[in-house]
Amino acid sequence: MPGPTPASYEAAGVDIAAGERAVELMKSRVARARRPEVVDDVSGFAGLFDASALLRYKRPLLATSTDGVGTKVDLARRLGVYDTVGHDLVGMVIDDLVVCGAEPLFMTDYIACGKVVPERIADIVGGIADACALAGCALVGGETAEHPGLLEADEFDLAGAGTGVVEAGEVLGPERVRPGDVVIAMASSGIHSNGYSLVRHILATTDLNLESEPPELGRPLGEELLTPTRIYAKHCLALIQAGGVRAFAHITGGGLAANLARSLPASVDAVLNRSSWETPALFRVLQAHGDVPQAEMDKTFNLGVGMAAIVDPDGADEALRLLTARGVPAWHLGDIVRSGVNGRAGGTGSATLV
Repeated sequence: MPGPTPASYEAAGVDIAAGERAVELMKSRVARARRPEVVDDVSGFAGLFDASALLRYKRPLLATSTDGVGTKVDLARRLGVYDTVGHDLVGMVIDDLVVCGAEPLFMTDYIACGKVVPERIADIVGGIADACALAGCALVGGETAEHPGLLEADEFDLAGAGTGVVEAGEVLGPERVRPGDVVIAMASSGIHSNGYSLVRHILATTDLNLESEPPELGRPLGEELLTPTRIYAKHCLALIQAGGVRAFAHITGGGLAANLARSLPASVDAVLNRSSWETPALFRVLQAHGDVPQAEMDKTFNLGVGMAAIVDPDGADEALRLLTARGVPAWHLGDIVRSGVNGRAGGTGSATLV
């Protein structure tokens, strides 16, 4: 009677050769996401960044952020499209950094999967690298982990961390915001990476599916849902360079009002004009088919606003011109008023859609 099969890493489901093949496939695309400060570590165990670049700052503050793509990766898996979720990851991580005024420097990624398929991993990491180039930061390293038995062969998850730098005296935030300031909206490219658990619930409980082609969209719903996140970092840095920016708010989980409120001091409120923009068709389709109350839409999705800037009123028109010239749809979303004005609750630093 034959004995048991000898135990091995491969028999356990981990394919080291596939991992090495994935690294080879992604190298050329990762090379595009470099900055002059990146120093090669021939061992490959760490990413090196020349910190002497920070000497130009009087008091450099390092900013860091970490995030993932959430359940949007499930839709990517179901559709077999892997080159867009990397953009989503960079948007979630790097555009959080720029909110405080930080210039993004470098990023690392982490991919967990049930089985390493080299071409799939290369597409994911290639998307991350392409988005890092758009954001002006370097992709200095990452990790791909194979988890057989914990994840199905086609399942994966995606996370990353980024580091940026800002001059201590130029940190943006609530303490700079004043009554009379103007709130400028920057359009999202779609849902970005928040609210996909609700999207998946709607898909599971209504007549919508990823192959549906609602006439309002003009293309399959799945394709629309995988639209990659718009990367705002360079546009925000250009606004900072132009002057007059008080604060930013990255519109992610929690919706427009809740995220904007995080950038307000208790002494002011933001009054946002709901009629200043038309909610994109994708959100209207999901709301109608899912019978989602407006309050639930407001606190779950960005509804077409991916980033907001609070600016000096004297510089608002120039900010809008600059964003338009850079290809970012932008508009006057609302205004900053003293807390409690017009009967609103005082001392909360709230943002309200009216």
